[in-house]
Amino acid sequence: MKLKDIKTFVVGNPPPHYGGRYFVFVKLTTDSGVSGVGEAYCVPFAPHLVAQMIEDTFARYMQGEDPHRIEHMWRRVYSAGFTQHPDLTLMGVMSALEMACWDIIGKEANQPVYNLLGGKVHERLRSYTYIYARPGDTVDVYQDPDLSATRAVELVKQGFTAIKFDPAGPYTAFDGRQLSLDALALSERFCKQLREAVGNKADLLFGTHGQMTAAGAIRLARRLEKYDPLWFEEPVPPDAPEEMAKVARGTSIPIATGERLTTKYDFARLLNAGSAAILQMNLGRVGGILEAKKIASMAEVYHVQIAPHLYCGPIVGAANVQLATCSPNFLIQESIERWDGFHAAILKKPIRWEEGYIIPPTDPGLGVELNEEYIAKFPYTDTALHLDMTGKPA
Repeated sequence: MKLKDIKTFVVGNPPPHYGGRYFVFVKLTTDSGVSGVGEAYCVPFAPHLVAQMIEDTFARYMQGEDPHRIEHMWRRVYSAGFTQHPDLTLMGVMSALEMACWDIIGKEANQPVYNLLGGKVHERLRSYTYIYARPGDTVDVYQDPDLSATRAVELVKQGFTAIKFDPAGPYTAFDGRQLSLDALALSERFCKQLREAVGNKADLLFGTHGQMTAAGAIRLARRLEKYDPLWFEEPVPPDAPEEMAKVARGTSIPIATGERLTTKYDFARLLNAGSAAILQMNLGRVGGILEAKKIASMAEVYHVQIAPHLYCGPIVGAANVQLATCSPNFLIQESIERWDGFHAAILKKPIRWEEGYIIPPTDPGLGVELNEEYIAKFPYTDTALHLDMTGKPA
C-alpha cells in the first residue's frame, strides 16, 4: 500500500466562527483506494498557501511511501531544508498529513487509532468549553462577569463540569506585561461570581493567552487562589518555559500550557523546567498523533497530565479523542460547546457528546469522515488569518 493522491480543503467557518475563521483539511488516498483525513491548526500564513505547503510536503517526502512508515516520513519532514528544529509551520503541515496516515492505517487494520497506540484506557472523556459570545449579545461576555456567570450555569445544566474563560485581555504582540489594577480586579470578580454561580458543580479554568510577565502572573494568581481554579493557563508567553516555572513555583494553582508549542523537544523543556502540571498540545500543530503520544508518555514520568487543546475543526478534535482514549494521564478534553452546529454538519457522522463527556468512537481510523459535498458550499474567500493578536501594546 502506497500513498498516491492528495486533496486539500480550505473551509470558511461561518459566524459565529467558533473554532476560528477557517479550517484547513487534507485527504490522502492510497493506491488501494483507502483514504484518510487530517487537519492543520493555525499555521500563520494565508490558508490557501498553507494548503499548497501541505501538497508540496506530501510530494517531496510522502507520495509513494507506505503510510505505516510514520517515523521515517516524520524525520524527513522534520529535517526538511536542513532545519531539524521545532517549527510551528512545518509541524502544522506535518500534523495534518500524519493524522491522515493514521486514519488510513486504522481503516486498513479495521481498528480505531487508539487500539493501535495501546488500547482504550477511558470509556468516556470529560470535556470543557469556553464561555462563548452569542449572536445578539449587547455586552462583551468576556468583560461582563454577570453574563458569564449566567452562561456558566446554562453550560453546567447541559452537563459540563468545567468552564473556561479569559477576562484579562487583550492579548497583544507585545506581551508579557503587568495587568492594570482594573484588569486584576475584573479577573478576580469573574472567578468570584462564577464560583458562586456554579458552586462545586464545575471546575473553573482561567485562560490568559500568555499575557503577563512571571511577576505579573503571580500577582494575579494570588488573587485567584481562593476560588480554587483547576488551572491557570499559559500565564506567560510560550517562548520562556523557565519564566513559566517561576509562576508554577509561586502559586498553588496548577499551570496548564502547550497550545503554541510543537514537538517533543519543546515539551521536554517544559517538563525539565517544572513549568506545568497540565500539557495542552494541539494535535494539528504538535507534529501529529504519534508525536503527541510520545509527549503524553514523557509527561507520565513527571506525573503531569494532558488536556488536548482545540480551537479549530473537528478533524483535530477526532485526533484528540484518539489520543485521550489511550492515554492514562488524560485529564480533560477541550470541546467547542457540544460538537454541534457547523462542527457536526461538516462530518458525515458527528463526534458523540453526552452530558459533559465525549464517547470514543469504535469506527476504524479516526472515526470521522468529511462531508465533502457540504463543505464545498463554504469556501474561504477572506484574507484574515485563523487568529490574530492585537498589533499594538495594551
